[in-house]
Amino acid sequence: MNIKQNMLKNEKFLSKYACKDEDAIRLKPLVGEDIRSNYFRDIDRIIYSLSYSRYIDKTQVFSNIENDHISKRIIHVQMVSKIARTIGRALNLNEDLIEAIALGHDIGHVPFGHPGESILNNLSLKYNEGCFRHNAQSVRTMMEVDHQGLGNNLTIQVLDGILCHNGEFVQNEYYPKKKTVEDFLNDYQNCFNDVNYTKKLIPMTLEGCVVRISDVIGYLGRDIEDAIRLNVIKITDLPLKIVKVLGKTNKEVINTIILDIIKNSYDKPYLKLSDEVFEAVVELKKFNYENIYFKANTKEDLKEYEKMFETLFEYYLDDLKGSKQSSIYDSFLKEMDSSYLKNNTDKRKVIDYIAGMTDDYFVNQYRLISKKHCQKV
Repeated sequence: MNIKQNMLKNEKFLSKYACKDEDAIRLKPLVGEDIRSNYFRDIDRIIYSLSYSRYIDKTQVFSNIENDHISKRIIHVQMVSKIARTIGRALNLNEDLIEAIALGHDIGHVPFGHPGESILNNLSLKYNEGCFRHNAQSVRTMMEVDHQGLGNNLTIQVLDGILCHNGEFVQNEYYPKKKTVEDFLNDYQNCFNDVNYTKKLIPMTLEGCVVRISDVIGYLGRDIEDAIRLNVIKITDLPLKIVKVLGKTNKEVINTIILDIIKNSYDKPYLKLSDEVFEAVVELKKFNYENIYFKANTKEDLKEYEKMFETLFEYYLDDLKGSKQSSIYDSFLKEMDSSYLKNNTDKRKVIDYIAGMTDDYFVNQYRLISKKHCQKV
């Protein structure tokens, strides 16, 4: 057995519904010999990217918190990966494909999480650059921004799973949808044209479906534990009817949902939750929104974030008209390939730069720019 075959030896045990290595499609041909299988290689391309490094200081739910035990985006991503691989292994699906999708799924998230995403979407629309959604930005980052603007040449199956990962839309059944490369590219482009298009997306692989439901499992219980640590809620606030079905700890919630999915999905071409667990998940998600997510930031916080995003956006846009001393040159554009510089508007370059920032870098840039403005005045 040669080394390449050894890397693929587990494929013979995969379900007939799994996506195989031989099914992998890339937009550009690979260069050079490599012992790694396609999706295994994609995992490496994601974790070695500079964009992946910045997960470590991006908001999950709570921003500006002096508590090392409160989740950052990197913790959520790792949890989603582990949950999804557990389900995938039990169902004999392609774990490498699952891991690649999971590790890359939130790479397009902006500073301050979903509130920051909403603000950047408004700015993108204002400047006629289309809608901004973190799932599409994750794909854009991997396809068109990372690696000096040349992209990482990931497989379509991974990119599609990332695009379709959004766990905000919970279903009790998840069926994959067969797609061509053109179908994927149309889905990707439509995310920039239609603010509601993300709700219509369906993964092309069962592995993508696994990551999508795992995204939900990965945040429900953990966000509750974070909220309890910060005294936003108490454990006794959880509705008893939900606790009776899912449990009250993150461990119990994860275990209950995973086992329910495996039980109802084994050897099937789809994923399924039982009616009881599905209804409890929907109710718990509703509880989290009403008691955690809507309270994670005050009106004053949101107003301040909006001011910060607008200030940075306008400042960098102005810099691109002439100043070469700006950080957008030194930290972003200086290393970019000429094709990226040529094929993107100044407004899109600013969106890409801001979207890729960590929370701390974003705040520090705002303070620096505000200080410069005060000195001018």
